[in-house]
Amino acid sequence: MTTTFDKREEGFENLFVHDETLKFKATARRDRLFGLWAAEKLGLSGPAAEAYAKDVIIADIEQHDVFPKIRKDFDAKGVTMSDEQIRRVMTELMARAIIEVKAGK
Repeated sequence: MTTTFDKREEGFENLFVHDETLKFKATARRDRLFGLWAAEKLGLSGPAAEAYAKDVIIADIEQHDVFPKIRKDFDAKGVTMSDEQIRRVMTELMARAIIEVKAGK
């Protein structure tokens, strides 16, 4: 016998799963966009840029943060950009990714 409380609890659990799924998708999309943006700054294009974007996604999965990878790669290639500028781009791309994921793109 299912009670109102059980139904409510199940609803909250489903909402949590949905929210976590959206968060995962948005983060992966942000990482790809961020990787493509960084690849351009590093002088990469085409398949090399796509491969770099995949490396950024993997870095986030393995390290739970893409910033250190981008910072290290920028420093190695002499790309002059402050930490604040990089983080601002990350924030802007996350906002864009959230909108795109919610829109089903």
